[in-house]
This record gives sequence, structure tokens and C-alpha cells, in this order.
Amino acid sequence: MDSDDILLDVEERMEKTVDRLKHSLAGIRTGRANPGLVDTLRVDAYGSPTPLRQLANVGAPEPTQIVIRPFDPSTIKDIEKAILASDLGYNPQSDGKLIRINVPPLSGEVRRKMVTRIKELAEEGKVSIRNIRRDGNKAADTAEKEKELSEDQRESLKVEIQELTKKYETLVIESAKNRETEVLDV
Repeated sequence: MDSDDILLDVEERMEKTVDRLKHSLAGIRTGRANPGLVDTLRVDAYGSPTPLRQLANVGAPEPTQIVIRPFDPSTIKDIEKAILASDLGYNPQSDGKLIRINVPPLSGEVRRKMVTRIKELAEEGKVSIRNIRRDGNKAADTAEKEKELSEDQRESLKVEIQELTKKYETLVIESAKNRETEVLDV
């Protein structure tokens, strides 16, 4: 592998880590209703677990309400069961055409737990990015041993990998801080 391939691999993997973190953070509840709260739900419909967003439109027309409009009205009961079976603690209300979920306001204790979870997710993201850095540095060392890179090229590659690490760790920290602010906003 040459230095460009190693750098590209490292950057792609770090980008995926940040995307995964952002997706996880979207599922954390804030004081407002957010379609991301139910995005991770899988519904047993048509004989297999299916992501909710493939079965319905999900929106938040009001700050305290999520509305789910199934594409096929026959899946309403399945969606309701999935919401009740999830650990989200919501009580869906159906009128036969759509499902409404009222999102209660968060207590101070629940907000603190959410912030703790955000910090855990951010730390997992940073650890993952550091592991990717380690893998990139190993690949650079291996490429030098196999005479694909000179010692100077290896060192400059390691500097570039470290710069990417700093960049993506900063993105993780910023994403977590933004989500914390949303959770703590009353």
C-alpha cells in the first residue's frame, strides 16, 4: 500500500465513525420531539424485522409530538407493537390512519442520564478514531519494512494521520457538545 491508499483508508474509516456517532446521538432524546427518536425501531412487518422509516413517514409537527404515517395502513398494529415493545417508554395512539406519540418533557435527572450517555458515545467514538490511527501507523510501518515507503515518507504519513485524528476527534467533541446543549436546553 502506498501512502495515499493508507491515508484514504484512514480518513474513510474515521468519517464512518463520526457518521455512526451522529446517528447514535440522533436517537438520544432531547426536550423536543424528534423523528430520530423512533428511527432505530425495527418493526415485524411482512414476516421480517423492517426499519420503521421503510414502512412510514415520520415527522414532528409539534415540539411534543411525533406523527407516524404508514405507507400501508395494515402495518399500523405492527408499528404500535414495536413502539410498545421498545424501551423508549412511549404510548402510541392510533386513529387507524396514523400514529401519534406524545413526548413528555424530560426531568432533570433524565437529562443528566442522557448527557452521561452522550459522553459515553463520544468517548467510544474517540477510542475508535484512535484505533484507526494505530492501524494507519502500523500500515505505514509495514509499508516501510516492505520498501514501499522511505523512512521520511513514513514519518510524514504518520504526521498526516495524526492531523486527521485531531480533525475527527474535534468533530466528535463538537457533535457531542451540540447534542448535550440540546438535551440540557429547557
